[in-house]
Amino acid sequence: MNGDATLCSPECQYEWLSEAFTGEGHPNWEGGGMGAYGKGWNEVRERALERDGRACVVCGTDAEELGRNPDVHHIVPVRVFVETPVFAERDAHTLDNVVSLCPSCHRRAEFGGISRAELRWRAGIATAAPGTPSPATA
Repeated sequence: MNGDATLCSPECQYEWLSEAFTGEGHPNWEGGGMGAYGKGWNEVRERALERDGRACVVCGTDAEELGRNPDVHHIVPVRVFVETPVFAERDAHTLDNVVSLCPSCHRRAEFGGISRAELRWRAGIATAAPGTPSPATA
């Protein structure tokens, strides 16, 4: 931390991050919903939400409890695909590379609190897709 917040535990940190960096608290917030995330994103996002029952695959919090759909998280981040010469952004948008997460679990996953293997297991994704950048490069 840079001194802006003093937190008592990792759980407290995840909760603070979820509240502080959602909506208007997020540095990229521009007052609206998610814009275009590249070709194929909207379709795979909807398919992931359907596959996961519109609920967080980790804690089970569903869309009704959240008051909106859960976030859809890339297991291997989009930046890995963009930075790997043989891949493109759209290659990240596959059903076997995304999972539905509540904002709190999404922050935990983003900061390494939930492993990629656990996310795949909880979503019923056996292994990384063929041709996906390996976790060693991600």
